[in-house]
Amino acid sequence: MKPNQSDPTVQPVPAAVVAAVDAADSTLSNPHWAVLALGANLGNRLENLQGALDALADTPGLRVKAVSPVYETEPWGVEPGTQPSYLNAVALVRTTLPPSSLLERAQAVEEAFLRVRDERWGARTLDVDIIAYADVVSDDPVLTLPHPRAHQRAFVLAPWHDLDPEAQLPGHGAVATLLAAVDRAGVTPRTDLELRLPE
Repeated sequence: MKPNQSDPTVQPVPAAVVAAVDAADSTLSNPHWAVLALGANLGNRLENLQGALDALADTPGLRVKAVSPVYETEPWGVEPGTQPSYLNAVALVRTTLPPSSLLERAQAVEEAFLRVRDERWGARTLDVDIIAYADVVSDDPVLTLPHPRAHQRAFVLAPWHDLDPEAQLPGHGAVATLLAAVDRAGVTPRTDLELRLPE
């Protein structure tokens, strides 16, 4: 039986409640924006990316606020044809975690998807990189911020620009300008694929 539209027990959510929920991010101990790049070229690549988003969303003190379109890209730093192509995406998150804890969580998510770190530029089931954290600039070798090669990588810049055309990469300038200056060959939008924003 369908509820009657005039049923007095069915009330719209008050605007004040909606506003309070939307504002919750700003009440959580000074949250910060962070940009995460996701990539996978082994296994079910799309499922791995979605699983990473879901796992990140289950992290206390972290909310996934937006996720980019999916791109298919040729592997970076290896001979053509020696690895499967990647699926890549970018996520914007709000988090109260400090950068070091966010890195630990990103690596834990990678390990949950059986990420192996045998070689640099090696094929991987999942890659979760912190591209930027607020306006932090740091040359800490454990976590360099922003990511030291993000400004050169179309597979990061293109999906990030899709999400936020006005985005700025700290220390490097506008993402739109950076994207215009890099080679986009081998970085292809996959309009047939979609990542779901975790609830």
